[in-house]
Amino acid sequence: MKTTTHKLDRTRQAAPQVFEWLREAIIALELAPGTPLARAELADRFELSQTPVRDALIRLSEEGLVDIFPQHATLVSRIDLHSAEQAQFLRCAIELEVVRTLATGGDAALAERLAAMVDMQAALAGRGGEPFIAADQAFHRAMYEAAGVPDLYELVRRRSGHLDRLRRLDLPSPGNSERVVRDHRRIVEAVAQGDADAAQAALRAHLSGTLGRVADIRARHPEYVAG
Repeated sequence: MKTTTHKLDRTRQAAPQVFEWLREAIIALELAPGTPLARAELADRFELSQTPVRDALIRLSEEGLVDIFPQHATLVSRIDLHSAEQAQFLRCAIELEVVRTLATGGDAALAERLAAMVDMQAALAGRGGEPFIAADQAFHRAMYEAAGVPDLYELVRRRSGHLDRLRRLDLPSPGNSERVVRDHRRIVEAVAQGDADAAQAALRAHLSGTLGRVADIRARHPEYVAG
């Protein structure tokens, strides 16, 4: 890791900011599996004592994103497929109910707003990268919020670190970003038509994509995927 200084917001607690910064760097694949995370180096980077850095690393360990070897090293973990599968199960269970709620709600304005978000994402398709991923996340977050369960979005996000890394590895595959947009359009169309069954079917197909391509992802990135 480079040792450039990273400024924190001194009006907020330090440990959560270090945690979020490292978590995003790991999920964005900026910190690859096996990357050492030395407390002293991180403390220098954030201009902190080692205590908040230790606390941040413990939280990352609880999410399975780093492996802590006491008195030896802390390393970014490889992607654990079992954890990814459990996150997928949790996300699918919740979002199936989310889209059913939206489809039976009869909110035309919501359907229009979601359609506009998909249009925005379509404009980013093919280029991939962080803007496309941010648009994808905003679309799903908007559905949780519209269903009245925003806290569940955060729950799923916290459990999806391994799954999200798999998705980052998979996204550059040819046609993948366009496939995501098509899936989102099908979900929105079903919601707009008040067809809860079709909305759930479209969502289930959408969420099954990445895990259905695990063998290919592992073949292309064996250094990232455990097992």
